[in-house]
Amino acid sequence: MLNNHDLQKAFLTHFSIEPAHLVHAPGRVNLIGEHTDYNEGFVFPAAINFGTWIAATPRSDRQVVAVAMDIGASENTFRLDDIRFDEQDGWANYVRGVVKMLQQAHPHIGGMNLMITGNVPQGAGLSSSASFEIAILRAFSEAYGLSLEGVQAALLGQQAENDFVGCSCGIMDQLISALGREDQAMLLDCESLTFRHTPLPEELAIVIINSNVKRGLVDSEYNTRRAQCEQAASTLKVKSLRHASLAGLEQSRSEMSDNVYRRARHVITENSRTQTMFTALQAADIAKVSEAMAQSHASMRDDFEITVPQIDYLVDIIAGVIGDKGGVRMTGGGFGGCVVALIPKNMVEKVSDTVNNFYHNQTGLTPTIYVCSAVRGAFA
Repeated sequence: MLNNHDLQKAFLTHFSIEPAHLVHAPGRVNLIGEHTDYNEGFVFPAAINFGTWIAATPRSDRQVVAVAMDIGASENTFRLDDIRFDEQDGWANYVRGVVKMLQQAHPHIGGMNLMITGNVPQGAGLSSSASFEIAILRAFSEAYGLSLEGVQAALLGQQAENDFVGCSCGIMDQLISALGREDQAMLLDCESLTFRHTPLPEELAIVIINSNVKRGLVDSEYNTRRAQCEQAASTLKVKSLRHASLAGLEQSRSEMSDNVYRRARHVITENSRTQTMFTALQAADIAKVSEAMAQSHASMRDDFEITVPQIDYLVDIIAGVIGDKGGVRMTGGGFGGCVVALIPKNMVEKVSDTVNNFYHNQTGLTPTIYVCSAVRGAFA
């Protein structure tokens, strides 16, 4: 990742002018609450110290010129009056989509020069796209003095991704990138979009380990899981599984297939665990946090069936080191990707050594380890 000095220098070199604004939006990791978002349930993300940085200067015309430093300084230009999907430069559609949605809410915005760089690991499930979207929104907000607040920015970013880019993401990624707090995690209610923060214990580090398993079947399996959850909600006669209970599920078990029953059981219990973990962190009850994260992983493995053997192995060896002094689970959509762990800072080296010593021998893959902290969001 380039530092701000390098970013400013690159901007000056490319545009022959100093940038007027420097903005940043973080990526995120979800500590617990998996596949609960589209079931209108609870998620528990933290904004992390990997993100997107943008140097920006407004233009006097109606053009947006965006340069992606990390993609060979690739340049993409479009007019505010004619924003179309770009078939060639996939990355530019995040800029185009965000600007199009922003223009609908704030028609008076003008053109912009943008120099963009970031260090959110691609394909690791840490939400580089939401970080990108929120950083673009922050740049325009600063440059044009917009009265844009965090929830509105998150909704615009989500709308750009859903309606322009064509990815049906929930609201969590954009909201935590906009409104995360330093050293805190956010309990987000995906139905009401209300949220509460709680401090993360000072002695714990957020550690993300990328299994580097090439993820297959993610989209088709995601759609299948979503359909199964909707089927369960329909059988249970509730608007979403957010409003279902375990007792009600057991009563209706004979009316659904075993797969649909287990998918629903995961979502119902995961919603409960997510709230339990929030309360446990408020009380600094790390043993309870450890238990909630372990149960979450087991539920994803056995009921939702989205883990893979390499991820299960990572969770097992990390849990073997930290015991009830911290917690570990898979994070993200599944079928590969990352595990997230809350690890005592004095045990991070031991965990890293254990992972590096055993994981490759067992799987033939080399893991990537990121030691993170929770940071402030772009609109916080």
